[in-house]
Amino acid sequence: MDKKGNNSGARKANDMMSSLLIHPGEMIKDEIAARGITQKDLARQMGVSYTVFNEILNGKRPVTTEYALLLEAALGTDAAIWIGLQADYNLQKAKQDKSFMNRLEQIRKIAAVL
Repeated sequence: MDKKGNNSGARKANDMMSSLLIHPGEMIKDEIAARGITQKDLARQMGVSYTVFNEILNGKRPVTTEYALLLEAALGTDAAIWIGLQADYNLQKAKQDKSFMNRLEQIRKIAAVL
């Protein structure tokens, strides 16, 4: 819907989202596997709990800024990459929540009237 309440039916490319949601932990797993490092060894090197680290790798916890910086130190990867991937994941996940998207639509309708 446009600001006048007309439904144009057209979608912009940036409104579309992938149906495949990939947590950054999956990419971290790929990175450490490619380097031949075990998850336990990397967790130990970073000084973090293996259990918590494994939950991040399996998408059960987010990649926090602190973990991104630890990965940067241990792997030489830019922390901003992991933070950006987590932000993208969070955004896609929110957009897949129908209840939340309905709430946003209601807010947009109210804002369009004002």
